[in-house]
Amino acid sequence: MRNTFGTLFTLTTFGESHGVAVGGVVDGMPSSVDIDLDFIQSELNRRKPGQSKITTDRKEPDEVELLSGIFEGKSTGAPIGFIVRNRNQHSKDYDNIRNLFRPSHADYTYYKKYGVRDHRGGGRTSARITLARVVAGALAKLVLRKYGISVHAYTSQVGNICLERDYRKYDLSKVEDSPTRCPDPEKAKEMESLISQMKEEGDTIGGVITCVIKGCPPGLGEPEFGKLHSLLGGAMLSINAVKGFEYGEGFAGVSWRGSEQNDRFVSNADARDASRLAVNTSTNHSGGIQGGLSNGEDIYFRVAFKPVATLLMEQETVDVEGNPATIDVRGRHDPCVLARAVPIVEAMAAMVILDQLLINNTSKLT
Repeated sequence: MRNTFGTLFTLTTFGESHGVAVGGVVDGMPSSVDIDLDFIQSELNRRKPGQSKITTDRKEPDEVELLSGIFEGKSTGAPIGFIVRNRNQHSKDYDNIRNLFRPSHADYTYYKKYGVRDHRGGGRTSARITLARVVAGALAKLVLRKYGISVHAYTSQVGNICLERDYRKYDLSKVEDSPTRCPDPEKAKEMESLISQMKEEGDTIGGVITCVIKGCPPGLGEPEFGKLHSLLGGAMLSINAVKGFEYGEGFAGVSWRGSEQNDRFVSNADARDASRLAVNTSTNHSGGIQGGLSNGEDIYFRVAFKPVATLLMEQETVDVEGNPATIDVRGRHDPCVLARAVPIVEAMAAMVILDQLLINNTSKLT
């Protein structure tokens, strides 16, 4: 199993949903970076279960323990090991599905590949494993601060309730004001009502998260198979329940003419100096990436999440012998993953950008 992400800034994860702990090892962290433990914990708190009435009822403190790579509050350049202990497992809730395959889950595919599976909450396939990504992403964000780069995501669609595509119309400082993490107060209430309805019915709903990266210098990414949008897309598609990725105008732009979509260059006289050419684009339909490299404009993309596969209602399935069966899932599950997935999307984006900064060696920390 491939459990390591990244090239120079890397994360290797371990653990299962109902095991002792979930954790990881971050390697390639630059030295002498102030490690703000409160910030790292706050990022985990945004992902943890039980944070509102529209998320799973599982209660986990999700307190991170940093084990190595830090001395007197600063990174040393050595690998940073960390764990988050599981403290509220209800493994018996899954006893009735030990030999059943849950529809649209990874039960069948993992069983066929490895010949064994952990039926307790999905084991290694559980979305709980993503908490390791959030810790690593928080570390990456601490470094990106020094470069003046920020990463912000928000819920832009739940079911048929949609925000406008243009992220500039919203105040992203308002994202945390709603349990749905939607910056539009009215749409946020509609989303919350729909998710609550799904939870009452034992059903689930999907949606879209939009992410905006500001402050990236031009030139991040590598030809030919390391294009920045392909790296971001791969990172997002590795998140549980993600079914689609688009950047810039994406699929909406295929009906446009080239004359409508081309981003024209303009000189940025205020930023120009003798050492480099300074240009901007008058529009940003490209989403901050051209030819696979960042162009200095805002990078923005959208990530589609399917409805959670676990339904609290009877479904037809088969058992491990292939016999027809009925499955009745118990336990505590999210009716919609969007709110808790926002920090995961940010974390993966932050790791990609930092990794490319280190590869590009565009600047050095002092």
